[in-house]
Amino acid sequence: MTAPRTLILFDVDGTLIDSQAHILKAMGFAFSAQNLALPSREEILSIVGLSLFEAFGQLCPYADEAQRADLVTSYKDGFFTLRQTTAPSPLYPGALACLDLLQGVEPFVLGIATGKSRRGLEHVLSNPDLAGRFATEQVADNHPSKPHPAMVLQAMAETGASRGVMIGDTSFDMKMGRAAGLKTIGVTWGYHAASVVGENADRVIDHFDCLLPEIQSLWNDL
Repeated sequence: MTAPRTLILFDVDGTLIDSQAHILKAMGFAFSAQNLALPSREEILSIVGLSLFEAFGQLCPYADEAQRADLVTSYKDGFFTLRQTTAPSPLYPGALACLDLLQGVEPFVLGIATGKSRRGLEHVLSNPDLAGRFATEQVADNHPSKPHPAMVLQAMAETGASRGVMIGDTSFDMKMGRAAGLKTIGVTWGYHAASVVGENADRVIDHFDCLLPEIQSLWNDL
């Protein structure tokens, strides 16, 4: 019996790439431009995965909508400058080998669901090691912020998958996947504590080598 078409849906920041250096510097640009005190590293990393407007709402609950919009613009400008002047964010160890392996499994189709903008994701996917791997690419420009399930539901519709698994490093990813009816696998190398991710995940892994076996353990026909 052939296994059903299965969507393997990845978060980006903190899951495939370690972008925290760029995120922290861009946040520094944004808060400096608005003459605001910069939150701690821990506070900033805790909101990675949310759309920027929602993220600044959590980091700056005192800010009105206009100031949050200004923070978003300053952050994007800072991030754009960093892309031009610094090295790209590195892939996590084992990521490429794992993607190669997953692409060789017949019922699998790979996708992305990220809090990045389309411009941000296109920059990541300009890496030739990543280009062309993903059949669906869902970004913050077109959807409500995680953990709303809209990204996942659209990815399922675009790929024609009948089931899937969300892979990410934050509670937002796990809650989004569950809200859309997917299985969830949390990774421990990202930006939320393993205990926080594990509270909302079906499985938790410490290395990309573990991903395929854990996916196979979710269904008995793989």
